Amino acid sequence: MSTDPKEAREPATRVARDALQRPLHDLRISVLDQCNFRCPYCMPEDEFHADYEFLRRSQRLTYDEILRIARAAASLGVSKLRLTGGEPLLDKNLPTLVEGLAKIPGVDDIAMTTNGMLLAANAGRLAAAGLHRVTVSLDSLDEDVFRRMSGGRGDLNKVLEGIAAATAAGLTPLKINVVVQRGVNDRTVLDLLEHFRGTGHIVRLIEFMDVGNQNGWRLDQVVPSQQLLDKVQARWPLRRLDQNYPGEVARRYAYVDGEGEIGFISSVTDPFCGDCSRARLSADGVLYTCLFANRGTDLRESLRVGADDEELTDVLSQIWLQRGDRYSELRRPEVAEAHVLRKVEMYRIGG
Repeated sequence: MSTDPKEAREPATRVARDALQRPLHDLRISVLDQCNFRCPYCMPEDEFHADYEFLRRSQRLTYDEILRIARAAASLGVSKLRLTGGEPLLDKNLPTLVEGLAKIPGVDDIAMTTNGMLLAANAGRLAAAGLHRVTVSLDSLDEDVFRRMSGGRGDLNKVLEGIAAATAAGLTPLKINVVVQRGVNDRTVLDLLEHFRGTGHIVRLIEFMDVGNQNGWRLDQVVPSQQLLDKVQARWPLRRLDQNYPGEVARRYAYVDGEGEIGFISSVTDPFCGDCSRARLSADGVLYTCLFANRGTDLRESLRVGADDEELTDVLSQIWLQRGDRYSELRRPEVAEAHVLRKVEMYRIGG
């Protein structure tokens, strides 16, 4: 693994900008489509049952194929990579992939999103391989609510052990993602914030979004970020913070008493498409340019029919140059028909 900081900062050969002049800075890589949870808003048990056919190994990208795409993306301006799933830690060889990604010139941030169940056993190996940060999806610290929201499969203590292990391994700042649903876990938000205040971990409260086609999304299930902000402010005064970088999705706040930071992700009530710099690669090699896309571009086929690195880079560049996605800005949440359109499932591209 390369340790030369100059190599890590090597600039992109060319910076790709889409039709709305948004640069390509972030690539999210789904390593597999399987998960050990059955969260109702992502992979409900009645749809993703024991007989459901996930991708076969031959259908998934190999590590070499992922690395080729990541190198091509880095040459176009990508500096941030995030590993997702499904649940990425179901891939037992993930540190090998991380080590390869860490050697790519221009990549200076490698993160992972996980449900945390397998994190305690893997945090040290991943940090040693070159992973920088971890985001843990954790919707409640109420054991009954947590278990229900994980589809009956989550063990809260194991997730908390995973968070502790990741912290000890230096995979920080660690972020906690909380999808807030009205009447489901909204009453437990303050308790979760209380638990993580002063730990250095950043909790991000996410509006329940109409991702995919399985979650039965309705506008009345959304708790607007402003309501959550008001609720938190009433308990602990907050002050607004500046963005860490252009295109950051969360509005950042710090506790006035110095006990840490929280964020609000408001795709429904306050869309942020204008700064979006993310592309998403599914485990079977389809590149999507929007979380809410209904189609993508198959890169696996190009790789397996012999496209060289220059051709692959050109394909990626053309995909991004033609991108004009603005789903969240154009959606009309009050119109039910707007959500009938088929969209890629969240478990395929990691949210």
